[in-house]
Amino acid sequence: MICWLNPFSGISGDMFLGALLRLGAPLDGVRAAIRSAGIDGWDLARIEVTRGGLAATRAVVTVCDNATGRRAVELLEIVGRARPEPVAALATRAVRAIADVEADVHGVEVDRVRLHEVGGTDTVVDTVGVAAALHLLGITDVHSGPLGLGAGTVRTRHGTLPVPAPATAALLARAGAPVVPAGTAGETVTPTGAALLLAARARFGPVAPMTVHTVGYGAGSREVEGRPNVLQALLGDPIGAVDALHLLATNVDDVTGEVLGHLVDRLLAAGAADAWLVPIVMKKGRPAHTVQVLVGPDRAAACERIVLEETGSLGLRRLPVERLALSRRTSTVDLDGHPIRIKHGPWGAKPEHDDVAAAATALGLPLRIVAERARALVHHPPAGTPAPVCEDGRADGSDTGRMPERRHAT
Repeated sequence: MICWLNPFSGISGDMFLGALLRLGAPLDGVRAAIRSAGIDGWDLARIEVTRGGLAATRAVVTVCDNATGRRAVELLEIVGRARPEPVAALATRAVRAIADVEADVHGVEVDRVRLHEVGGTDTVVDTVGVAAALHLLGITDVHSGPLGLGAGTVRTRHGTLPVPAPATAALLARAGAPVVPAGTAGETVTPTGAALLLAARARFGPVAPMTVHTVGYGAGSREVEGRPNVLQALLGDPIGAVDALHLLATNVDDVTGEVLGHLVDRLLAAGAADAWLVPIVMKKGRPAHTVQVLVGPDRAAACERIVLEETGSLGLRRLPVERLALSRRTSTVDLDGHPIRIKHGPWGAKPEHDDVAAAATALGLPLRIVAERARALVHHPPAGTPAPVCEDGRADGSDTGRMPERRHAT
């Protein structure tokens, strides 16, 4: 599952936790994970509020002691006891990140760092609670938009500090987080909120390709004039993966069609994701072609060599590109004794052309008729027919079947 956050009004530990509770994380399960850390004197409740007219969930942490500070090593020991282990691991990364930047800011060793504002029991509840909620929701990837930063100053144990506070600013730098003005005074991004994004290994950018199932809002503790003080969260399933690839290109005006066809075959055999030819007109009106190759970084050098060898070109262009590869699988149907592979995507299914052509030839039928009959078998198989089988042996309907290794990109 993917969780995409829109922290236009900032982010704190309790806003993050409130948003996850709103998305459906069970409160009892979150409380159980916090109790497993072996710390007393706290309570976690959820209340429904409105912020700027938006219904939102606020995670309310109540602590019975007045201790707001602990040594970082003590806090690490506490969150490290949480169970299950993935919850402890994420909470530990968050607390360790805070300890590391505090050590840098104050010029001391990490094992001597004492956390003041973020050293209390509420930090344990926030970090373990968010880690548990992510785990319980089955979230494996966290994405985030730009963080809205407030302006002005904030009061701390060290006196008045600029916003963002030095520890927060250092955490944002470590995470490589993009920031934008929130248009409001005061602290909008807390050290705990920034540390949790870092610990969850959040990726920053536009909303991830996903099918959205649930939308939730986690409320901040105060009303902010002019905007809802909430963290927006979207929960959904990924609909594809973004691959980092290279696009190779060169223009040629003295290479025959036979050589160019052979070149495309060689490139695909060498591991290119795709290769194609584009007719162009070069200087002096000469007809020519652009050879274009889409290839992963590990095969780029080999494909470059093939292009230069086969065409005799004196150079080529290499551009970094991103490709959105939607989830896909392959099943097989039987059409009058002839197996036809079917490629399935999120929004349709298509028979494999080579299989359709072979069946059409064998049956003495037009290509389009065989293709239509193959598609009909996908949606309306004959009664008593076993489910089509994917290439990996799973019955069709599983979303985990994959296409063969060589895939033609679009």
